[in-house]
Amino acid sequence: MTGGANRRIIPTELAALAMGVTEATVRKWASRGRITRYGDRRHAKYDLDELLSMRRGKNRGTADNDPDGAE
Repeated sequence: MTGGANRRIIPTELAALAMGVTEATVRKWASRGRITRYGDRRHAKYDLDELLSMRRGKNRGTADNDPDGAE
């Protein structure tokens, strides 16, 4: 992706809701490098399209996209 103008960036709370997991799980994925974290030190944000892509991969049952710690 070139430039961030087209990213749909959402806060942790909405990322967790979109994925059906807790906010702690979203933070864990980011710390493990499973998803990209945006924002500053105090306000984490995540790319909605990246999360939805991860969820689609999980629904297909692919081992590469199985998120660790999913609830």
